[in-house]
Amino acid sequence: MTRPGSIFDEPAVVRRLERRSSLSRLTSSSTIAAAVMVGAALLALVVANSPLYEGVEYVLELPLSVGVGRLSVALTVEQFVNDFLMAVFFLLVGIELKYEMTVGQLRRPRQAALPMLSAVGGVCVPALIYLAVNVLGGGEPRGWAVPIATDIAFALGVVSLLGDRVSPEARVFFQTLAIADDILAIVVIALFYGQTPDLAWCAASLVFVAALAALNRARVYSVGPYVAVGLVLWACMFNSGIHATLAGVILAFALPSRSDVRLADLGGWLAARARDLDDTYDDEGHVLGQHDFTDGAWRVERVMHHVTPPLQRMERYVSVLVNFCVLPLFAFVNAELHLVGANMASVLTSPVAHGVFLGAVVGKPIGIIGVTVLLVRLGFARLPRGMDWAQVVTVGLMGGVGFTMSILICGLAFADPADAIAAKCAILLGSVASALLGMLFGRLLIRRGREGRRRR
Repeated sequence: MTRPGSIFDEPAVVRRLERRSSLSRLTSSSTIAAAVMVGAALLALVVANSPLYEGVEYVLELPLSVGVGRLSVALTVEQFVNDFLMAVFFLLVGIELKYEMTVGQLRRPRQAALPMLSAVGGVCVPALIYLAVNVLGGGEPRGWAVPIATDIAFALGVVSLLGDRVSPEARVFFQTLAIADDILAIVVIALFYGQTPDLAWCAASLVFVAALAALNRARVYSVGPYVAVGLVLWACMFNSGIHATLAGVILAFALPSRSDVRLADLGGWLAARARDLDDTYDDEGHVLGQHDFTDGAWRVERVMHHVTPPLQRMERYVSVLVNFCVLPLFAFVNAELHLVGANMASVLTSPVAHGVFLGAVVGKPIGIIGVTVLLVRLGFARLPRGMDWAQVVTVGLMGGVGFTMSILICGLAFADPADAIAAKCAILLGSVASALLGMLFGRLLIRRGREGRRRR
């Protein structure tokens, strides 16, 4: 029996589609994605301090070679995760950024100024705290950028645990702040943590950036050519000494954000095609023999595929891959803390660990909240409607959750393994502390703020 409203004959097909819909809702949950990433990091900690550690390290150091001729890239499994797969993550970050600049909060500069400038405060204050601790304590100043980042996936997943205590306006504020934070982190990586640039490969990278721009200008709406050029761009940037993950952001900005279908005429065109399909369909014939009908249906399918802009298509292609494969794999590879035989007293007293922890847990809230208060008090901006100061403090506290980007910068900043271990310990502890403080503050005080508004 055909269900009401369904065009499918087979109940099994309907059930399959319903399961896919449920799976889609599951994989779109930021809370679940954050939990999977945290689970991968915890698994890495267990493996790193077990007999499996040497085997995992052996696999991570295995050599890989990708490409053809001079465009070939030689790297290890660990570099493949950190440089190639993380470029896919940055592709998703770039897509979110372009979306916000096109139809979101960043399309109105005045409206976006408050969270973006708050993000600047949330970058500068942690860096200054880290530098102060390490300059005075004789630590490694090169790690100043480790505590500056906010992890979008992890932090938004934690915020979602507060439910309706955090207003939609506050979520948008925090998301805009986190995106601006990632932009600043990308700039920092490019300027301060790249290798000595190879001018020939830099020139080749510029050629392929121009090729992506040319595809966009030529109104190419198929995703394939952009991906092909983007892969070559990644290889050029990897060989150039510039951090290759930036290729993902460049690719995102090259993808068209418009549809190549005249959407105003789509309804009329579909109505005409529906009549054609109705006229050519034979109830008594097998569908394989109804070539006019199936050809007409195929043309409709092709047009409907092109309705979705390439930018949005690419987001659908990579979002689940990033949230449930790339980020957990990155967390597993980089959260390994081999503490067997390590001097824990040295780790806990390290200026690097103190600078990272204090920068994230103390510096981030001071920077975010301080700049927000200053701009509002000066009359430069106003808090979004529906957002109060309790939610500002909660957002500021959760800004210290800097797991992914912080670990990435940690791998670039420290040559001494002892400093890297100390920094990673501080990153994990700082992210957990920031998440717990934000949740505790939110659960205790945001409700009172709402009740106060209702009384007023």
